[in-house]
Amino acid sequence: MVQIDAHQHYWHPARGDYDWMPMDDATLARAYGPADLAPQIAAHGIGHTVLVQAAATVQETEYMLGLADATPSVAAVVGWIDFERPGDLAHLKRLAGHPKFVGVRPMIQDIPDDNWMLRDDVQWGFRAVADLGLTFDALGFPRHLANFLTILKRYPDLRVVVDHCMKPQIRNHSEANFRFWADGMARIADETGAYCKFSALVTEADADWTVDDLRPYVAHVFDRFGADRVMWGSDWPVCRLRCEYGDWRAAAAELTAGLTEPERARIYGGTASEFYRLGL
Repeated sequence: MVQIDAHQHYWHPARGDYDWMPMDDATLARAYGPADLAPQIAAHGIGHTVLVQAAATVQETEYMLGLADATPSVAAVVGWIDFERPGDLAHLKRLAGHPKFVGVRPMIQDIPDDNWMLRDDVQWGFRAVADLGLTFDALGFPRHLANFLTILKRYPDLRVVVDHCMKPQIRNHSEANFRFWADGMARIADETGAYCKFSALVTEADADWTVDDLRPYVAHVFDRFGADRVMWGSDWPVCRLRCEYGDWRAAAAELTAGLTEPERARIYGGTASEFYRLGL
């Protein structure tokens, strides 16, 4: 089984549409391209990656598809369209014709209105993604879990993956915070067919995080989703806010050490290949 990094980014801040990016952050606010990641994936035996949007523009999706065309290791691109513009259906249909375009990710975590996804005027977007056989990466925080559950049950044929385990509050761990997140994730796992990305947990933890800080969250995800619905991702270069690529990969290896070899094969490649229909 080919190993797959199911979630990484390439960007160039000079493009000007990364509105979330703090331009005074030396780690984030610099260009990252395939040549920067190539040594990391080679060192860990990763054959392919899924390149995910980082800007809320169709132009960035075109930029990523250009990189994917020139980069054999990029197996798939998750892009963006504007769910508030029904006319963007034309963009979605056009993008769907690209062999490496697999789906979309609205940047819901950055939208001030937590109920945005329930608005009548954006429902066409969910329906269109499902009708075109594309995927939907669900990006949010624990407070969005109930609304995501509503959407997933409203569109049962929509192929959804929960990004970054829905970003649990690891750095502010408390029994109440953990229970709120865990209950919401359990309902999504039990009541829908959604998948989950085992990614970005380090950036939700303190700077001095340990594997044990992550363990209860990972254990819950594995227990409720199972290896067949969990895929590992680096979230590189965002992960560099807490550690380098190899550090997160090593932590993930420790967290999955108790699983069977077939289960690890799913998490580190098979699940992503199936979900994104990569045929790898």
